[in-house]
Amino acid sequence: MKVAGANDTLRHDCLQAVVLSRLLAADELDAALEAGLMAFVPCPACDAGAAAELQEAQRKIADAWAARDRYRARNTRLERLESEREARRARSQVATRTALPAAVTAVLERAKARAAERGAK
Repeated sequence: MKVAGANDTLRHDCLQAVVLSRLLAADELDAALEAGLMAFVPCPACDAGAAAELQEAQRKIADAWAARDRYRARNTRLERLESEREARRARSQVATRTALPAAVTAVLERAKARAAERGAK
């Protein structure tokens, strides 16, 4: 049976619905995907029950793939935010170590000098 469409060279085999249904019933999801489950489009001549089952499986798989993509995007976003946070902390620590006011530096130098005098006595 030929499927009407923009590309008349495409063919639809109603037997594919039966094969895909059997693979799903046998819990052979990988085999069903390799056999073209996600590309399967039923025609009016296909068994309605098998077509509905296959479309439901397609929907569930598409939902699972979308959830996986959202999970990966979330982890990528969290890693980026953590890297940015760490970079800000590092800049903040460097800035506090190097940006002491001159008066504070002078006080520290005097304290070090007094401590050195006490240690020399």
